[in-house]
Amino acid sequence: MSDRDARHKASMEKLKARVDDKVAQATEQRGLLLVNTGNGKGKTTAAWGTVTRALGYGYKVGVVQFIKGLWECGERNRLEEDPNLSVAIMATGFTWDTQNRESDTVACQEVWQEAEKMLADPDTYLVVLDEITYMLKFGYLDIETVKHALLNRPKEQTVIITGRNAHRELVAMADTVTEMQEVRHAFNNGLQARRGIDF
Repeated sequence: MSDRDARHKASMEKLKARVDDKVAQATEQRGLLLVNTGNGKGKTTAAWGTVTRALGYGYKVGVVQFIKGLWECGERNRLEEDPNLSVAIMATGFTWDTQNRESDTVACQEVWQEAEKMLADPDTYLVVLDEITYMLKFGYLDIETVKHALLNRPKEQTVIITGRNAHRELVAMADTVTEMQEVRHAFNNGLQARRGIDF
């Protein structure tokens, strides 16, 4: 064995020992609270990937779309026939299009009622609250109401929250926080969102 190969083997042995130790320490079993935030692309896409994974194992999944619900959504189109998937959509689309705080608040409260049912259902393994961060930012939803539902959900249920500027209290509660960082975005250079890629 060359010196380079020997060094590589020793390095991999140390890495394996660290990974094995982390695996041995991870003994708790329960649902998680995941937050996908930041100004970069991919927060909702990552959540839909996890939806696909959970459905692949036959779990019951609920998705609540607070902002992009009226947009085309390739993932939703592909998965909506799955009997284990329930999707609730806020009926107003983008808040910057409606520009009506009162009707947006009503629409948010209506779809939140669907979210609360999902969050209370012990048979629902995964709930995605897509773009809920905007609902908190704009004051359509109260943070204490959301926290109460999250804290009182079934122990085995995982929740994914997506959206920019996640509320600091949600970040503090979360088990995993991923911040998508924008380095460059095609849209800012005049390129249109692309069907099957961006939505």
